[in-house]
Amino acid sequence: MSDQRPRILVAKPGLDGHDRGAKVIARGLRDAGMEVIYTGLRQTPEMIVEAALQEDVDAIGLSILSGAHMPLVSRIMELMAENDMLDIPVFLGGIVPDEDIPRLKEIGVTAVFGPGANLDDVIAQFRAAIAARRE
Repeated sequence: MSDQRPRILVAKPGLDGHDRGAKVIARGLRDAGMEVIYTGLRQTPEMIVEAALQEDVDAIGLSILSGAHMPLVSRIMELMAENDMLDIPVFLGGIVPDEDIPRLKEIGVTAVFGPGANLDDVIAQFRAAIAARRE
């Protein structure tokens, strides 16, 4: 990986008000040497994509516990496509039924992490995706 610190946007789309997991991931990525921009709770897909554009991020981490992951992530991916941002890896964490994971990956999500995901594995997957993007 280059000497440039990876910039990661961590966001909570939708009306879900629980952000403990997002903060744990954000802290873990920061402690692993990445620059983390946390947008806070209740972000619209438009707000998330605009922040990713403005911050020139290397990856996006989304946390959704509300069950609204399919429409929210679909809209985020549509907006990313409109802004030529599909090369930016998108990670999803939260409560996601196993049967939804193939469709999420089909629309462009790099990886999906459920409750209890190993933080070292999450960090490793972010690093690998960012390194692949930079090559």
